[in-house]
Amino acid sequence: MSVTVEQYARAHVVTDSPEDRDTVPVLLRYDPDSAASAVRVRLPGPDEWTFPRELLERGIRTPTTAGPVSIWPCGRVQAVMEFHSAQGVAVMQFDTKALVRFLRRTYTATPVAH
Repeated sequence: MSVTVEQYARAHVVTDSPEDRDTVPVLLRYDPDSAASAVRVRLPGPDEWTFPRELLERGIRTPTTAGPVSIWPCGRVQAVMEFHSAQGVAVMQFDTKALVRFLRRTYTATPVAH
């Protein structure tokens, strides 16, 4: 059994309306017992996205897409995640340092001692 890594981050909802730039809490989750090569992002409401951890690693440095998830750097200190579903598209902007901190924690997670 391994340690599950959970981290809350703040993300800006990206819209074309300047007065609609809400900041929302987002849960970043890594559970090596469930899927050792995947991370999960839970947006407000029932939406949760699971995608390869490698996508997040690459996406904070260069535009990357896997299935319905795209990630790309936005300047030097931010990254954008775009999620496509039958209900539409969600675009969220994160501080890169929060994503890097989360990734580091996923690699340093140690098994639970019994």
